[in-house]
Amino acid sequence: MSRLTEMEAFATVVEEGGFTDAARKMGVSKSAVSKHISALESRLGTRLLNRTTRRVNPTEIGLAYYDRASRILNDAGDADALVAQLHGSPSGLLQVNCDRDFGAHVLSPMLGAFLAQYPDIRVNLDLGDAQSEMIGDGFDMAIRRGPLSNSALRARRLCTYRLLLVASGDYLHRAGRPQSAADLLDHRLLGTSQRAGQNTWRLRDSDGTQKQVPVQGDVAVNDSPALLQAAINGMGVALLPDFLCADALADRRIECVLPDLPDQTQEVFALYPAGRYIQPKVRVFIDFLASELSPDRS
Repeated sequence: MSRLTEMEAFATVVEEGGFTDAARKMGVSKSAVSKHISALESRLGTRLLNRTTRRVNPTEIGLAYYDRASRILNDAGDADALVAQLHGSPSGLLQVNCDRDFGAHVLSPMLGAFLAQYPDIRVNLDLGDAQSEMIGDGFDMAIRRGPLSNSALRARRLCTYRLLLVASGDYLHRAGRPQSAADLLDHRLLGTSQRAGQNTWRLRDSDGTQKQVPVQGDVAVNDSPALLQAAINGMGVALLPDFLCADALADRRIECVLPDLPDQTQEVFALYPAGRYIQPKVRVFIDFLASELSPDRS
């Protein structure tokens, strides 16, 4: 006989106060319940129930056993419910934290297709550049552009994008076109004031060597679209993600600077809590993003 079935029979007898009511609740015969209890007591080598003509009560040992057995049965029920949830249709509110640039220009346009595919999920997308604690702030997952800091969270790479040096044709006509990464030192560079340590560009030159280019221009802002607009207005050279400046490049409001340099790239990751399983709503959203952002997608 199954130990779990024996536990269930014993716990039901204690909760119902007798074999007859326990059998009715379990949907089996009274004799079947009695056999389960006898097998359990025989295996444990002790009496768990005091039987009278009117009532069945647990012994002192039986009461202690019931306390532990009920917890085990509850855990088993939770495990069954988890499997049903994982195989069921994902649903509920999905709380996502993402940096402003990637969220506004890449993630937001995808939400319609995702919600059409999973109509039982609602998405709350929080766009902010602050490094959220995620779990403590109530988020189910986060999207981060690398490199990642050490974290207890699990990470899945979603895509890689390029960082492009861009400037307006007017600026390049006035200031001249740089021929190497080192030439950028003679140009007005548009940097970010977002966090200390970000005002140095780390670029690979045409010979493969790493160049550190300090950004000491006249303009520094903590908003990438504002940097793009500054570049369009002819204020200098900016280093921006390709997804942000694609339209301006296509419209020739800006052009690539040093286009022959090796690609400067950065990875994008989905972060979610470490654990034995991943919430269905989180799993399907990450799978959706990985598919949509795949370079192999036609």
